[in-house]
Amino acid sequence: MANTFSQLYVQIVFSVKSRDKAIPPAHRDEIHKYITVLVADEGQKLMAIFCMPDHIHILVSFNPEMPIAQLVRKIKTESSKFINGKSWMASKFQWQSGYGVFSYSKSQVRNVVNYILKQEEHHQSKSFHTEYRQFMEKFEIDYDERYLFDLE
Repeated sequence: MANTFSQLYVQIVFSVKSRDKAIPPAHRDEIHKYITVLVADEGQKLMAIFCMPDHIHILVSFNPEMPIAQLVRKIKTESSKFINGKSWMASKFQWQSGYGVFSYSKSQVRNVVNYILKQEEHHQSKSFHTEYRQFMEKFEIDYDERYLFDLE
């Protein structure tokens, strides 16, 4: 569209259903590559991705022609099919039903990329629950603790 410009950076965070440590680190690169292609196929630019055994962080330079919810649904649905098709797990793999999405300015992108790529180091001293609560507080998002995590 003529005269329409945007510069949006969003970090998407979601976990494995029931917070299981279901993502094998040995297959992390395959998952990263698959999701990178999914994001590109939707007209978005993946800036950083890191999959921990129980959750994932994705930073996207976002084209607003697509709703964020639609992109997240596509990533979760298609990556679940991909992971299940690989038979890496004894049971069916699923992501949690919800997600977090947090926006950043261009000046913050380098720090967010570094943060995402250093997830293993970061989680040696901080749990995902703590990290996620800190995101909610930092971005001043009201939430009910009962519904913050999908633990079923």
